[in-house]
Amino acid sequence: MELTYTKCGDYLIPNLVLSDTKEYHIGKYGRLRRAYLKEHRPILYTDLIVTEKLFPHLEEIDTACRERL
Repeated sequence: MELTYTKCGDYLIPNLVLSDTKEYHIGKYGRLRRAYLKEHRPILYTDLIVTEKLFPHLEEIDTACRERL
């Protein structure tokens, strides 16, 4: 993977693009899971963000909880 940069004044800003651009619908339980991960499991939370797996995970959790209710 080769990075390209854009020059803004004296700074070089990397041109970063997300590979997953799907829109996820996260409800109450997905938001609760995100708050839990952020507060109690910060390393896992950061890992999920960096690997772009956070929103699919939150959507899966929210869907599973709504089906169980």
